Amino acid sequence: MPLSRRHMLRMGAAAAGGAVLVGTAEAASAQAAPGGTKRPLRAPVLAPGDRVRVVSPGGTPNPTNMARGIEILRSWGLEVELGTHVFTKYGYLAGTDEERLADLNAALNDPGIRAVFAARGGYGTQRIVDRIDVSGLRRDPRVVVGFSDITSLQGRLWRETGLVTFYGLMVNWSDSRTGPESAEALRQAVMTTAPVTIVRDPAEAAAPVVVPGRAAGPLLGGCLTLISTSLGAGDVPKFDGAILFFEDVDEAPYSIDRMLTELRRVGVLSRVAGVVIGQITNSVGGPGEWDAAAVLRDRLSDLGVPVLGGLRLGHGNGQLTVPLGSRATIDATAGTLTVEPGVRPR
Repeated sequence: MPLSRRHMLRMGAAAAGGAVLVGTAEAASAQAAPGGTKRPLRAPVLAPGDRVRVVSPGGTPNPTNMARGIEILRSWGLEVELGTHVFTKYGYLAGTDEERLADLNAALNDPGIRAVFAARGGYGTQRIVDRIDVSGLRRDPRVVVGFSDITSLQGRLWRETGLVTFYGLMVNWSDSRTGPESAEALRQAVMTTAPVTIVRDPAEAAAPVVVPGRAAGPLLGGCLTLISTSLGAGDVPKFDGAILFFEDVDEAPYSIDRMLTELRRVGVLSRVAGVVIGQITNSVGGPGEWDAAAVLRDRLSDLGVPVLGGLRLGHGNGQLTVPLGSRATIDATAGTLTVEPGVRPR
């Protein structure tokens, strides 16, 4: 029988550690601040002519979809390069662990590369995340973009360097799922220094889940499955005082319940300043059972913090892009999440 995504992820979680000294003044600001929080490390804003590298830390992308994604990046004036093993196939992975790791480390440490875009997610980043080389990022931060399986990489980069990354579209582009608005949201997030505001979409499955109030803190999180299967490892951020963001795809309501219950039991949900919920996609329960919104209300409404559901962030149609690690303000009553820029002026 084929392995489920959850089974593979459970096997992939592992611990990691270690840190080295920070070099530049900008990087020094990412050192741990009192109380265990971090000061964000931001890459320079992208500009036409910048070299960007596409890598596949997890699964192998579709060549046709990749061509479309590369076309979009090039239309912004970016010079797009591909990692050596982007299209390699090794089981359900884009190459062996060593091949995928080599491509990722090269992209993160090449001084000429200004951004690293994930080709796609799938599964596999947890298998290599404990061995990534972050030394180049500390000296010379760069934009990192991805979502889903890339949550593991984003959490590790935050833990090790305080780097602000972008939870947004990957290069394996689907025009039927992500159209011009999605592309423009990604461009604005990485090629301008404007703050990002996401407004609750009543059509989203989690939109009925609202606990009124306002809160602020660093926006941290990603795909709920990746958070759950990495607890105790080196790629899960410290969520104390943070705005926890999560989304997921193809998880039944009871599975979402189990993961949120896990976060409650280990104390994560007792320490956050607020919760924002992205796209809960293809969550189907049995007849007469709770749907996803009912589970979310049951597990989150008694935390004593603002909760805002229904943001177009994740695996669903019309996906938008948001910086992870930047300071965010949630206004659940108004239905808005506002996040400080994820890049700094050049």
